[in-house]
Amino acid sequence: MEVRNETTTQEFILEGFPAIQALGNIFFLIHLLAYLASITGNVVIIIITWVDHRLQTPMYILLSTFSFSECCFITSVIPKLLSIFLLGRQAISFTACLIQAFSFFFFGSIIFFLMAVMSLDRYVAICKPLHYPTIMNPKTCFLLVTACFALAFPLITGLVVKVFQLSFCGPHVIPHFLCDLGPLIHLSCSDTSSTEMLAFVLTSFILLTSLIITTIAYSNIVVTILRLPSAKEKQRAFSTCSSHLLVLSLMYSSCMFIYVKPKQTNRLDSNREAALVNMVVTPLLNPVIYTLWNKQVHQALRDALSRLRLQKQSFGR
Repeated sequence: MEVRNETTTQEFILEGFPAIQALGNIFFLIHLLAYLASITGNVVIIIITWVDHRLQTPMYILLSTFSFSECCFITSVIPKLLSIFLLGRQAISFTACLIQAFSFFFFGSIIFFLMAVMSLDRYVAICKPLHYPTIMNPKTCFLLVTACFALAFPLITGLVVKVFQLSFCGPHVIPHFLCDLGPLIHLSCSDTSSTEMLAFVLTSFILLTSLIITTIAYSNIVVTILRLPSAKEKQRAFSTCSSHLLVLSLMYSSCMFIYVKPKQTNRLDSNREAALVNMVVTPLLNPVIYTLWNKQVHQALRDALSRLRLQKQSFGR
């Protein structure tokens, strides 16, 4: 009978990017600036939405919820990534790894569900403008946001608990910069076939459901835009849609590359680069693409800055 040395795992080692560790200080600075810019942009969106009554509409409530989820999503990973760039491979306790994996997948799932909901919101606003106030009222918006959180929680909780119930006999080096479930499953000395299939089914369900809804919504939006009589209106609408679709394509393509494949052991290295797109590039683009190019937000920001200047002047007297 084969005897296996199974011990309780106390910690894992996040390998990070050993090939570029010599340039760690440069990458630390780049990613720190990108992280601060992403957090700042998303926090500005959240504050301005809840301070300015003109932006307290379903569209901006969804955007502020999206920004909150994105802040939580990147904060679950980026601080550890920065320490890896600065100091090299980092130890992470079993509990911390569990929390990071749950936070990463939970808020990541919410982001994809919210993108589908936001696409539907834009579809109703552009394709059925007369029905928009009755369809997308505050109650519907609240129910849709609640549904995103309520659907993500049991799906991700079940998956993460299933993975962390596996036995880890060593080595405990995760070939990644975060506690992603694919590399963790690969490290297990248990039979992982059912866990791999569960991870594949759930991640495919989350990504494909969101992708199908988003694709149908934007296809109808494009058809509606093509019917606009004015060439100037078409150009403005396509400019907005193309920027949205750029971010969506980056997010969906990188996640499909990482997760929508039952066996991932042959491409764990390339998963790191694809994950960086979701961790750094799209969170940096999203505040600009979705909101900060918006005239209403520009006006709200100008009004807020004007109020601040007036308050400073009144205090100075």
